[in-house]
Amino acid sequence: MRKNSIKNTRINGEVQKELSLIIQNEIKDPRIAPMTSVVAVEVAPDLKTCKAYISVLGDEKAAADTLAGLKCAEGYIRRQLARSVNLRNTPEIRFILDQSIAYGVNMSKLIDDVVKTGHGEERDELDD
Repeated sequence: MRKNSIKNTRINGEVQKELSLIIQNEIKDPRIAPMTSVVAVEVAPDLKTCKAYISVLGDEKAAADTLAGLKCAEGYIRRQLARSVNLRNTPEIRFILDQSIAYGVNMSKLIDDVVKTGHGEERDELDD
């Protein structure tokens, strides 16, 4: 199976949906932040490994605690995934913190700041 095949894309989507449900509804670890979401999943074509990109709403300590909690619960999550998704092999999950949402929010804030200061300078020139 190729990496970008229709089958692999479908498996990625199904694993992402099930991981989200497992993390939100079944894990009771207090280290895992309540606003944790699975942004993307990449299952290897041989179905042996899986990279799960996780986004955490909160500070860096909350993100680090959430990753630690997920790594501790990896065996349980993998068993639950095996029960809910019918695959030949249940992939070994590696959780990766995804900073893209925080990066996007920060860039948007910086752009807004530049636009506000830019409009202020233009108005000064128009008033003269």
